[in-house]
Amino acid sequence: MKTEVITTMISLVFLVHFAITISPNAQPSWLFSLMSLSLAVVAVIVPLVVTTTCHARKNTDATTTIPGPRGWPLVGSLLVVSGPLMHRRLAALADAHSARRLMSLTLGATPVVISSHPETARDILSGAAFVDRPPKAAARELMFCRAIGFAPTGEYWRRLRRITGAGMLSPRRMAMLRGLRCRVADSMIQRVADQMERSGEVAMRALLQRASLESMVGSVLGLEGDAVCEELGEMVREGYELVGMFNLEDHYYKTSWGPLMDLWGVRPMCRELAAMVRGYFGKIIQERRLAGDCHERADLLSYMLSLPEEEKLEDSDVIAVLWEMIFRGVDVVAILLEWAMARMSLHPDIQSKAQEEMDAAVGVRRRRAITDSDVPNLAFLQWILKETLRMHPPGPLLSWARLAVQDARVGKHVVPAGTTAMVNMWAISHDEAIWGDPWVFRPERFAAAAAGEEVSVLGSDLRLAPFGSGRRVCPGRMMGLATAQLWLGRLLQEYRWLPPPANKPVELAECLRLSMEMKTPLVCRAVPRRRGGRPPAAA
Repeated sequence: MKTEVITTMISLVFLVHFAITISPNAQPSWLFSLMSLSLAVVAVIVPLVVTTTCHARKNTDATTTIPGPRGWPLVGSLLVVSGPLMHRRLAALADAHSARRLMSLTLGATPVVISSHPETARDILSGAAFVDRPPKAAARELMFCRAIGFAPTGEYWRRLRRITGAGMLSPRRMAMLRGLRCRVADSMIQRVADQMERSGEVAMRALLQRASLESMVGSVLGLEGDAVCEELGEMVREGYELVGMFNLEDHYYKTSWGPLMDLWGVRPMCRELAAMVRGYFGKIIQERRLAGDCHERADLLSYMLSLPEEEKLEDSDVIAVLWEMIFRGVDVVAILLEWAMARMSLHPDIQSKAQEEMDAAVGVRRRRAITDSDVPNLAFLQWILKETLRMHPPGPLLSWARLAVQDARVGKHVVPAGTTAMVNMWAISHDEAIWGDPWVFRPERFAAAAAGEEVSVLGSDLRLAPFGSGRRVCPGRMMGLATAQLWLGRLLQEYRWLPPPANKPVELAECLRLSMEMKTPLVCRAVPRRRGGRPPAAA
């Protein structure tokens, strides 16, 4: 702190001197002005180098035994790893430095360790020292610091966990929302038919995003209708862009220069959006209170408003929790299903196996749409989603990193307090030593696992933990997975999916923003599997 104050004062002295020399009354020579300008530039850069180096050195001394790239002054390894394929670049760096178990590097002025191995990943995700999130400007301004995903560890966060575990996302609540998921699936199936009739192809990303948004708005707010979804959908899309936007401030938050590094104005844009969100959700909360029917409804807002007085949250916190749920829920389910449908169109043999399994489970002649109760008997369908999560995890770096609140041991290394810790789940799920032929899409690999020990995707098995693990595991993972399984089953039951015409090939190129999505939106052709019309809607 003392170093930062001194260097900042020096820089201010030089800047004032430069400002005086260029004033109209001074009229210095051009050579003197050039020298003053050079001194002013140096005065700004040198303090930044000193402060970032000091912060990096404090943590490097404690992690000298952890292998990794040295990085450049000021930026560390930021220029090397940043971009839409950050997960792949980090995996390549870990291999280059023989650091799959743990790699150390600096991103800007932020010391970082990255695990690409299940054992050290468990130390991070389940370790008592890694219970907080590193600061992120967009997340703070968009109120996520008052929601369960980003709230700092403490009594408030533990209270949120109790609320979500006991009622909001419990199996009973999921069962109450079963009808909503089925209605949204029916609407989605009809939209597929409409698009095929209109254009002969289906734009899968828009289809899945709309369905996911309708499901989340219904389950979280208890609202249905195109107008509601359109208005809230626009806010979700804007928030998605802002949170996924590269912001230098996030990598220099340890320095006094951090706030000056928001070069693209992320904070003010987030504040503007947050004000819109508060107004929108606040109006819905007031209307629900006036209706007085919270105890009769199944949505999560009604549940939170009907909590006992000692458990109730302030309206601002209710808004933050529900906003985060919709924001993340829409994103994950839609992206996961787009990847799954891309694979189905590219692998007709795998698609046929899933369809045969469903026909055997519900009967071809019964013409009944599958429901949640059928999914436990559809093992191959579940394997398809697991294999999709393995090859294309929506959060390859588990979306939000962890922050060490105290010195901690990870494997054989000591990670100092204040270090950001990340898990590269993409690298783990593509590790040949763990999976064998990791680049081949083969759902049957989970059949062999089931014969021995089942691979769970819910966080207990760190070979495949796309929703995280430990205290910060995604609280909505069960609801998201149940929705994805049902909707994938319905899409495959109703239609045979084919690649688009040759001029629109299915491309599996990745683009990592907030989540890892397909770089080119998926377009497919859908052929009805049943003659004489669609089967009746799910009960």
